[in-house]
Amino acid sequence: MKKIFLFILTLHYTFFSVQCRAQKQGQTLIDSLLKELPRQKEDTNKVKLLTNISGYYPTISPDEGIKFGQQGLALAIKLGWEKGIARSYGQLALNYHSKAEYPKAIENNFKALKLYEELGDKVLVTAATCNIGRVYSFQEDYPRALEYFSKALKLAKEIGHKEYAANIICNIAYVYHSQNNSSMALEYNFKALKLYEELGDKGRIAMAAGNIGSTYSEQGKYAMAIEYKQRALKLATEIGDKSTIATNLSSIGATYLDIVNDTSAKKGDIKDATAVPENTSKPTFTIPRGKAALLAAAIDFEQRSLALCKEIKDLETMSTCYVNLVDAYSLKGDYKKAMEYQANYQAIKDSTFSAENNKSIMEQGVKYEYEKKEAVAKAVSEKEIQKQKLVRNSVLVGFIVMLIFAVVFFTQRNKISKEKDISEKERKRSDELLLNILPAEVAEELKAKGSAEAQLIDEVTVLFTDFKGFTQLSEKLSPKELVADIHDCFSAFDHIMNKHGVEKIKTIGDAYMAAGGLPTANKTHAQDVVNAAIDIQQFMHEHKSKREAEGKLFFEIRIGVHTGPVVAGIVGVKKFAYDIWGDTVNTAARMEQHSEAGKVNISGSTYELVKDQFHCAHRGKISAKGKGEMEMYFVEK
Repeated sequence: MKKIFLFILTLHYTFFSVQCRAQKQGQTLIDSLLKELPRQKEDTNKVKLLTNISGYYPTISPDEGIKFGQQGLALAIKLGWEKGIARSYGQLALNYHSKAEYPKAIENNFKALKLYEELGDKVLVTAATCNIGRVYSFQEDYPRALEYFSKALKLAKEIGHKEYAANIICNIAYVYHSQNNSSMALEYNFKALKLYEELGDKGRIAMAAGNIGSTYSEQGKYAMAIEYKQRALKLATEIGDKSTIATNLSSIGATYLDIVNDTSAKKGDIKDATAVPENTSKPTFTIPRGKAALLAAAIDFEQRSLALCKEIKDLETMSTCYVNLVDAYSLKGDYKKAMEYQANYQAIKDSTFSAENNKSIMEQGVKYEYEKKEAVAKAVSEKEIQKQKLVRNSVLVGFIVMLIFAVVFFTQRNKISKEKDISEKERKRSDELLLNILPAEVAEELKAKGSAEAQLIDEVTVLFTDFKGFTQLSEKLSPKELVADIHDCFSAFDHIMNKHGVEKIKTIGDAYMAAGGLPTANKTHAQDVVNAAIDIQQFMHEHKSKREAEGKLFFEIRIGVHTGPVVAGIVGVKKFAYDIWGDTVNTAARMEQHSEAGKVNISGSTYELVKDQFHCAHRGKISAKGKGEMEMYFVEK
């Protein structure tokens, strides 16, 4: 796992920033600038201040950033200051981008670009051109993204700005990575690394080295992957960058798991997977040999990363650590530990559905505390009045209590006769609730024994779905609209699973997971799951057409299917859930990741079971992270 950075060439003169700028630092700067604002005259200096404030808001509160950007724009237009107008457009573009309002981001970036071209400011023309490419990359319009990044790179070279050039090259590497073109991503990451080395920027050298290591891991070149990830870790440690240290510790652990998963899938020799290519300098580390040693090393690195993540509250990397630990302990055969970490991972996912939700919850908490304090103050002031009322009403209350006692006495006999019926209804409702979260067989075992044994099932078919561009789309919809739309889709999926006898396992954010052939084995699981996948495909096609006709935004879905063995069991003791683990689950997720919008992508193992029932288009061998090259097929109607 790695964090991929898209660099922004901001319009604070020639100041550089990355998207992951620390919020605390940004807020501190904003606070200091806001103090200066009332002292400013209505001149160009105030425009500069307003646009600078706007430029620090995208990662904190883009709506505030837009407000200050519009104030700066209005003043710049009033003064007739073209450079200030251009700066304002640039900062508005950054804030609209942060809100995922990409058309407005593109529009404002082009306005800034046009003005900078008229002014002949090549430095800021370069920045605006790069930022246009960045918006296109987030829209997954990769041809246009590459077009504008290439233009920006040419301009950066013309003006001799190495730092701009290096950051633009990183953006190009990101685009190739997003297109699963690892060889081109590697080539451009090496170009960026060379420039960062010439600049002596250790932080960005570490970033580029980490990206190179992750790309090597995706290519199955594990020794080279560890070499570059270790280098990134060393540099991050030297500069005390705890976030990058945590990321690379987890990333190294993930590579050890990739080695085990890859060699297990090929049934090859782990020594071959860790061999260093010829004409390569001797590595500065030793890769453990053997499955047990690799798993122990992976667990150690993930645990070290996890401890640091808890210290710095890096929930993103923490969740990755939990996923990798689930994989490690599953491969080790320690399913109890795997289930513990799965529960931890789910807890993080549940608590971090979106940053906006967290912010809303915090704001509601502050509001609640304030209202509570107000209520307490009011209660104290009314205390004496209440005392008098209590004395006055005590006699009346006593009479009412006696009356209630009499009513209770005479109705108690009728209540006893009904308790039997109520108890039976409650038991029935309890059973229905249990069946709603567990397979029937597992629910019966849980009721009979108070626990359910984990099962190793030799062959099941696992389905994964995921909405393309969900993060960007979710930022455009209101929380109510988003939840309603996901509910509609997932409810339909639930009905489809029931129709085909497939067991829904869980949802994780916008992902939906189900499996056929469990908890009771059957011979039709692959066919059942593929039929369910086709029904989901058809439902989403109709859903898209309906939303388009209504002029509304819509989700597009990717579907992946794989067949193999899994371990199945119950997770936790509170809010417990039926779940499955093993390499089959990971591979099904890879099938989904390498699918396309509106397509059902199946593995070679599933294809062998359904090839006589469905028409499938062979895609050839496709490289999947941690799996090497795998045969993949699109199911065609």
